[in-house]
Amino acid sequence: MSAPDLLELIGDGRVHVMDGAMGTMLYARGVFVNVCYDELNVTEPRLVQDVHEAYVSAGSEIIETNTFGANPVKLSSWGLDDRTEEINRAAVELARSAARGKAAVLGAVGPLGIRIEPWGPTSRDEAQALFRRQLQGLLEGGAHGFVLETFSDLSELEQAYRAARGLCDLPVFAQITVGEDGLTAYGTAPEVAAWTMADWGADVVGLNCSVGPAVILDAAERMAEVTDRPLSALPNAGLPRAVGDRMIYMASPEYMAQYARRLLETGVRFVGGCCGTTPEHIGCIRETVTSEQPKPVTVAVGAAPEPPAPPGLEETPLAARSAWGRKLATGAFVTSVEVLPGRGWDAGEVVEAARALRRAGVDAAAIPDSPLAQGRMAAVPAALVVERDVGIETVVHYTCRNRNMIGMVSDLLGAAAAGLRNVLLVTGDLPTEGPYAQSTPVFDIDSIGLTNVVHHLNRGVDPGGSSIGEATRFVIGVALNQGARDIERELERFAYKVEAGAHFAVTQPVFAVEDLARFLERSRDWAIPVVAGVWPFTSLRNAEFLANEVPGVRVPDSVVGRMRAAEAQGREAAEREGMAIASEVIDAVRPLVAGVQVGTPGAVSGAIELLAAAGVIPPPEAAP
Repeated sequence: MSAPDLLELIGDGRVHVMDGAMGTMLYARGVFVNVCYDELNVTEPRLVQDVHEAYVSAGSEIIETNTFGANPVKLSSWGLDDRTEEINRAAVELARSAARGKAAVLGAVGPLGIRIEPWGPTSRDEAQALFRRQLQGLLEGGAHGFVLETFSDLSELEQAYRAARGLCDLPVFAQITVGEDGLTAYGTAPEVAAWTMADWGADVVGLNCSVGPAVILDAAERMAEVTDRPLSALPNAGLPRAVGDRMIYMASPEYMAQYARRLLETGVRFVGGCCGTTPEHIGCIRETVTSEQPKPVTVAVGAAPEPPAPPGLEETPLAARSAWGRKLATGAFVTSVEVLPGRGWDAGEVVEAARALRRAGVDAAAIPDSPLAQGRMAAVPAALVVERDVGIETVVHYTCRNRNMIGMVSDLLGAAAAGLRNVLLVTGDLPTEGPYAQSTPVFDIDSIGLTNVVHHLNRGVDPGGSSIGEATRFVIGVALNQGARDIERELERFAYKVEAGAHFAVTQPVFAVEDLARFLERSRDWAIPVVAGVWPFTSLRNAEFLANEVPGVRVPDSVVGRMRAAEAQGREAAEREGMAIASEVIDAVRPLVAGVQVGTPGAVSGAIELLAAAGVIPPPEAAP
């Protein structure tokens, strides 16, 4: 028996039943989560084929291959990236064998599991190439079409679609996933997604996963208003709940069938299930579709939605955002001093240190964000207290570590509402570099991606392309490691940060001025104002610590030797030598940079003394 013609199913105006979850069924059959489910296509083919056969028996007219994560990126975590094509090819062959001509087979393709530009370092072309490898395997296996599913980032979904279209003209189902608020994780509305996917040329557009049928129904209704493309909807069996030590999906087959009827009334043409659904769920949906099938399915298309706001809205001029931004824009020399938040909740020491900086005429207090992965008062609330109680501007260090994109956007919108303007965006140290070795990092995006996010916020657009209303007015800083071991990669990352929208950069502490001079010379084609990090040593131990235990800092042996010789003459001699080295650095870098940021291994009084001696802030008696 030949399989149903997928193009005919798409064009016949009738409702068709897809399958349900693969992972849920495999787990129920004893396959635990510590194995690669995609590899089962070659290691346990009978097990996978049995699941496919169960769905075909339940009434599925279209089944998906067991390849949701079978792309080179995700397979690489199992050491299987070189078998990408083989695993995908085998998956299609299994599904076709199970279908026995009764169902069409869609090659399933999920997200890569990495961020692509502008939110991450992987380019769109690289993403297409990665998707192409998986799609090539599916094509070689004989897939009747492809389903690109569970995507949140429309840009990534587009690369998967372009890769598919570049290989063949088989039908493509394009599906996003939404949260309980009805939006993707990037804030994209379903109607915008539907209009965009249809504009690419996707044969079927729709939704799957993440939430239960109620939210999927709402999102499908919004999609139906803007496109006449066939719609698909494959909800989870509700949201999972913890029952004992297991996560259980609570929606019954009867409940899913009830919502299938409502989805049909909305105009959905392809209905099935995702996580938590089983052949029993699909069987009930099949009964509903059979009983409802005689009714004509129509889609009333309204006006196209407003496309995502382009990232070209008018930005507030840099000089109008903050005093720090004004100095950078006019070429005035800027000064900042790090003020480290305490380990407790009392901000008294931070406030007093900031007051001393303001009295001395320092431009800003730089507030680090738990450096070396040590738990301290968060930088944003500490900065709010400082600006409220002292009146000095802050440069808030904000790390990507342990925050997902939603959390970062929320934090930054709150910071903007509270009046913070200057931010230094950094990826952050790994938890293993601090005292909490068992902590798990998130690193949803890195500092390049976060720079893009904030740049878009400054144009009134969130990561999903939706308007946030009034644009933020951040002055965006990024980190620069002039002495990186892999200097080519550091130069490349710096170029990406500038392209993403950075306004200034702060270097790692400078101890070898020649490193900084070479870096600035090589990066002059994409120059932005650079603020040199300066660190006055207080002791030989302090110098040795930075030289050997702080990632990204290069302290020449000659500098450590100077501190060793000074230490031999006593503590005060070592402190004087540390200040002398820092003063020499300021004198040497001053013609090269737009300002200096002084670290404070001790009290801020030493930093104030250093800056005054270097002539970059007024002498103490002249300070306001």
